[in-house]
Amino acid sequence: MKITWYGTASVLLEAEGEKLLFDPFVQLAGGSNPNTLEDFPSDADICITHGHVDHLFFVPELLEKRDITVYGTKAVMDTLEGWVEDGSSLVQAEPGISWYIGNMRITMLKGKHTEFSLHTVLRKLFQPGLLRYFRNALFLAWAHPKFPEKGETAAYQIEAEGKSILLLGSMALDKDTVYPAGADLLILPFQGREDMTAAALEIVNKLKPRRILLDHFDNAFPPVSEEVDTRLFKKAMDQIYPEIKVVKPKFGKPVEI
Repeated sequence: MKITWYGTASVLLEAEGEKLLFDPFVQLAGGSNPNTLEDFPSDADICITHGHVDHLFFVPELLEKRDITVYGTKAVMDTLEGWVEDGSSLVQAEPGISWYIGNMRITMLKGKHTEFSLHTVLRKLFQPGLLRYFRNALFLAWAHPKFPEKGETAAYQIEAEGKSILLLGSMALDKDTVYPAGADLLILPFQGREDMTAAALEIVNKLKPRRILLDHFDNAFPPVSEEVDTRLFKKAMDQIYPEIKVVKPKFGKPVEI
């Protein structure tokens, strides 16, 4: 099984001869991992964790050029239907529903989006790079209300080649959902909290994965995003859970599990 990170929350999973792409996004000007739509494989179906612009915006353009299927919640489908002429490639799923792509089994679980504190919002709104990336800020101000999350963040469990992967859409867990513990790999977004190390450790304590791959830690859409220092979390993991390896992937470089 092979995992490739393409910046932001864009992750490609390859297993059982199949490809599955999560949350494809092309980074805005000044992003720390500049990419293009051509970086994403043309034959990979897509799963969306939630409807925010940095997870969904480029999906309509990908559908114009490719014969692929897109899976997501009702909120995601409602947004896409306003941007896609032919909705035959859109498949609405609900938490608890499973389906197969070849021998790869995918299950949608109810997730939760991290809640931004007032301090986080104000800090991001008044970053020094606001004037430098003013065009990005204008785009995000226009796009954000058109791509709502609507309280429908999903997580995905992927089972293939005798292994289990749990991919979260944001750094939070739904309190009423029973998540699979002991996954071979937890894909964990590392962005959006002031207390990210503490929040991540709380998730690890509940899920006890065998291995962690971080994503969404990069500065993908300045001036709103930022490069997150993951070293404090890695140090805490080495002390508390030395048996759990934490991987900070490099853009476009596959990780084997």
